[in-house]
Amino acid sequence: MSKMTTKERRVHPRINQNLPINVVANGYDFVTSTLNLSCLGAYCRIDKYVPPFTRVRIKMELPMARNEKTPVECDGVIVRSEDEAQGGFNVAIYFNKITDAPRKKITQYINQFLP
Repeated sequence: MSKMTTKERRVHPRINQNLPINVVANGYDFVTSTLNLSCLGAYCRIDKYVPPFTRVRIKMELPMARNEKTPVECDGVIVRSEDEAQGGFNVAIYFNKITDAPRKKITQYINQFLP
């Protein structure tokens, strides 16, 4: 892992982790993987353009200790959608409707990867 030379501005840690994620938007059900994840949102690639401010439903299973999978569901909104040169679109999703229980599960998952 490379040493960071700039200070992280985010209050909540974000990890670069490929985690299977299901994004439901406008009647489409995208099965993809995260490029990065925090307890406030996710960044992933989907194959159709979905405009910013679109509401989405997120479903994922977090692999925890002892090979347990913890299901997490929440609602979010796409805050950024970028055309990807290799095909598809990179979307940033903000979890705008997430309760404490799933947020804590995501934080616990992320903490497994932090020093």
